[in-house]
This record gives sequence, structure tokens and C-alpha cells, in this order.
Amino acid sequence: MRLYKDKAFCLQKLFGFEVGKMNVRTEILAGITTFLTMSYILAVNPEVLGQAGMDKGAVFTATALSSVVATLVMALWAKLPFALAPGMGLNAFFAFTVCLAMGNSWQFALTAVLIEGILFIVLTLTNLREAIVNAIPMSLKNAIGAGIGLFIAFIGLQNAGIVTHNDATLVSLGNITSRSPLLALAGLAITSVLLVKNVKGAMLIGIVLTTIIGIPMGITQYKGIMSLPPSLSPVFCQFDFENVFTGKMAITVFTLLFIDMFDTIGTLVGVSAKAGMLQNGKIPRVKEAFMADAIGTTFGALVGTSTVSTYVESASGVAQGGRSGLTSFVVALCFMAAILFSPLFLSIPGVATSPVLVLVGLFMLAPIKEIDLDDFSESIPAFICIITIPMAYSISDGIVLGLISYVLINLFCGKRRKLSVAMYLLALFFTLKYLI
Repeated sequence: MRLYKDKAFCLQKLFGFEVGKMNVRTEILAGITTFLTMSYILAVNPEVLGQAGMDKGAVFTATALSSVVATLVMALWAKLPFALAPGMGLNAFFAFTVCLAMGNSWQFALTAVLIEGILFIVLTLTNLREAIVNAIPMSLKNAIGAGIGLFIAFIGLQNAGIVTHNDATLVSLGNITSRSPLLALAGLAITSVLLVKNVKGAMLIGIVLTTIIGIPMGITQYKGIMSLPPSLSPVFCQFDFENVFTGKMAITVFTLLFIDMFDTIGTLVGVSAKAGMLQNGKIPRVKEAFMADAIGTTFGALVGTSTVSTYVESASGVAQGGRSGLTSFVVALCFMAAILFSPLFLSIPGVATSPVLVLVGLFMLAPIKEIDLDDFSESIPAFICIITIPMAYSISDGIVLGLISYVLINLFCGKRRKLSVAMYLLALFFTLKYLI
């Protein structure tokens, strides 16, 4: 009995695990599920940054290490079930805009990421990021979660080839009789049945079964079990300090700051709302959560990768029941193992995780019920936020347009008491962003 109490106290102190309310097995399954839904970054990030001329093997190791460090900070300090890794979109901005379009070296881009990380640490210590989160009205916080749900589902459908690009209509239904869409639809059916039957670890089991089914279909390619990690030396601490005080560096750092800040805010708010973790509309230990991506970004720049951000795929683990830092700790352990077991993890095809992303999109819609749809001063800005996130393919733009519309509608309708000084300032700042 004494041993049980000691273990319970240890889990609570380390990860914020609440005995009686949380289950260790559930947290572990949630962590593995989150990892599997975001492990594609181990394959994608080296490919993207490789376009900028970086060594792909070194970037793989840097991606895994930065994910481990940032997620451990989230697990042990913030004690929240969110995972971090180099952000999609941010890595594309790094490679295709900063390097290829603007003509800068990847060393220049890494320097911008380092400066961004340091600035994030300063902004977090001064509570500015926390103040921005607290300024967002509750209806928009609930809308962010729903918008992210549609965004995640859209990503899942795209990854599976169920939804494809169309020049005339932007998107259209893909060839669903081809191999990848068929495998995704089979995985969606299997995982749905498991969820309806309340099978524990339904989404994780769904990923594994979909991967196995993909073997005879020729989609799942076995790549081995273990290999030594590639050296970091080609990208480690490779900075270009000569251009620190230039206009193009300032523009690059500002853009990275803006995108990462509001993507992270949106993910934390949205997933926390879905998990029922908001306390009086606020995220618990949000300062520590922000510090996780600030430290992760700074460390990531040192080892040689793009900006580290909180992953929206964390919603898959939360949907599985993850509620404490134990979930994110398991994710960190998986990334650590992936450094040595990369061939095995990379054998899981992206299409095998697509069904989980689609179903998580459904789970994320739950906060819509908390929005007063009959009060148009609340529901119109909320709807703008919800629809913009997937349509603009940007969490940050959804938040920005939702907040601007909230301020303008309530200002012109004589509901000024609902607006704080911080909301006015944010709306003005965001408007200038689009005008300049």
C-alpha cells in the first residue's frame, strides 16, 4: 500500500497525474497514439529542409532531438498532454520562402530561428503571450477548437488522397478506388467500429491494423528495425551572424514569431477546450507550456532544424484520454526510441494515420455546443474563425480574423463593455499586419 502511494505521489509530482481521475494505461496509449499521428515529421522535415540544401540525415537527428527536448519540458514542467516537434508550415516557410524565394542561405534561416527562440523565451517570461491568450473571448476559444477539428480532418483526407487539388474548384474528391484512399477508408471503417464498441486504444489499434493491411497492398514498406542515427555535424550550430542586424533578418524573425505564436496559442486553446481542461476560460500552466516551445525552438536552432511548435495532432492523444504530462512524456520516449528505431517507425505509411486525423476532427467539434449561436455578436466571429482555419490552411489567420471581426461587430453594435483594452490593441495590431 505504501509503495502504491509512493508511486502515485511520484506520478503526480512529475507529470500532474491525478490518481482516481486518470489512468496510467490510458495515458501511455494516448502518448503512443499522439506519436504515431505526428511521427510523419521525422520523414517530412528532412525532405523539406533538404530542399534548402541541408543534410537530410543530420536534419532527421535534429528533428528527433528537438522533439524530445521540447516535449520533455512540456511533460515535466507544464505537465500537459501536448507534444512538440518542428512545425509543418514553418519548415516550408524556412525552406521555400526564406531560402529559395528570398535567396538566403539555410544558415541565415537557422539564425532567424535562433533569434526567434530567444525572443520567445523573453516574451514568455514577461507574460505577454499569456496576456494575449487571456484576451481572447471564450466564444472564440471554443471556435478555435472546432476550426482546428475541421483543419485536422482536412489534412487527414488530403494525406489519404481522398481529397485532392483541382484547378477549377481548388479541391475535389480524389480517385477513391486507388490504393491509398481505399486503405484509408478501410482504416476509417475499422477505427470507427472500434470506437463505437468502446475498445480501449481504438485509434492506436486502428493505426496498427491499417499498417498491416497496407503490406499486401504494397503501401506499407518494411524498412528494417534499427540503425545508428546520422551525425549532427553538418548542421550543428551553423549560424550566419553577419546578417543579424539587417532588414531581411527582422522581417524573417517577425514572420516566424507571428506564425508560431498564434499556431501554438490556437493549438493549446483548442485542444484544452476539447479536453475540458480550461479553468475559468484559461489554460492551466500556460506559461510553462509556452516555455516548452520557446526552449524547443532555441535548442532546435542549435542542433539544426526549423521552428519547434506544439502539434495539433496532440488532439489524437487527448481524444484517447490523455490528460497529464505522462502522455507527453511517452511521446518524448517514442521520439527518443525513433532515433535508433527510425526504419521501423518510418515503415508506418502516412495514410495509416489519416483515419485517426479524420476522427479526431469529429472529436474537436465538441466545443461548438458551448457557443451561443443565437447571439450573433458571438456566433458570427466564431464562425469566421472556424471556417477560416481550414479554408486558409492557417490556425493563426483564423484566430486573427475571428478576433478582428469580434471587436468590430461588438464595437459598432454598442457592446463596448465586452471589449477589453487588450482586445482593441490586438485587433489594431492584426489589422496593420494585413495592411502593411
